[in-house]
Amino acid sequence: MNDVNWGVLGAGWLVKTATGHAIHNAQGATLYATGARDLARAEATGAVKTYTEYQNVLDDPNVDAVYICLSNEAHLPWIRACIAAGKHVLCEKPMVLTEADAVAVFAEADAAGVLLVEAVWSRWHPRMRRIVELATSGSLGEITNYLGTFTFDGVDPDNYRLSPDHGGGALYDVGIYPLHGLFGVLPQVESVSVLAAEYTRTDRGVDLTTKATLGWGDGSQGSIVGSFVMPESQRLTIIGTHGELRVEDNEAFASFGKPTQLWINGHIEDFSSTDAYQVMFEEVSAKIRGKDGWLLPHRDSIRVARTVDSLL
Repeated sequence: MNDVNWGVLGAGWLVKTATGHAIHNAQGATLYATGARDLARAEATGAVKTYTEYQNVLDDPNVDAVYICLSNEAHLPWIRACIAAGKHVLCEKPMVLTEADAVAVFAEADAAGVLLVEAVWSRWHPRMRRIVELATSGSLGEITNYLGTFTFDGVDPDNYRLSPDHGGGALYDVGIYPLHGLFGVLPQVESVSVLAAEYTRTDRGVDLTTKATLGWGDGSQGSIVGSFVMPESQRLTIIGTHGELRVEDNEAFASFGKPTQLWINGHIEDFSSTDAYQVMFEEVSAKIRGKDGWLLPHRDSIRVARTVDSLL
């Protein structure tokens, strides 16, 4: 089978700096069409075809799959438009804003015979894949404690991330990463309980910081922090009854294009420089082409959305 022809909806900062290049570099993938309101931005992605209307990307018969990189509130309607057009979909996180919507669109995609995948790129990073492997294989025993943080200080006041009308907020934007890490290492846990939560919000109700303590099983606990106003931090520590692992480079969820390490029970494992966005497009493209490829499970996206519902 030929390469998967990808269409891209949106040509903002992420596409310009990371995901556009990742598609170009990915084996089995071609950046065939980009749709953006600004034609110059679409053309800058290097796509074969460019459009100023998103629907034109979906109407292009040569497009096999669509990557959605729009503001959060636009994800759901464009996912549904892609499904209606018979296109496979890879949608930036948060894929949708509620558990009910996640359950619904996964069912719609399944019924239409197309793939729908949430683009939580950190889950494709080899180090995170190793973390999940260790935690789920029994190597650490029963997971009893989890700490995941993703914080930084500085979002432009006019950025959509601070708009309630655009699905803004720190939990949706960066808190989603430690939540996906948590559920990745807890495949047996269907839901977690919120034991405590603390928020800093704007006068429009958008969370600038969300801190939460979550519980599961018989006394096990996890803490997650997502913030737009705290010092930069990407910490990850997982403790089990038989061991402990942690990331010490402060880039637990967004390491890009550099070697990484993982501390496991006193010894270090090394990982080569990786573009996890490229790996993500290669794996999804492989699956579309009928080959082996790892996809983020629907269940993980649903469990994360359920937890976000309970926190917001």
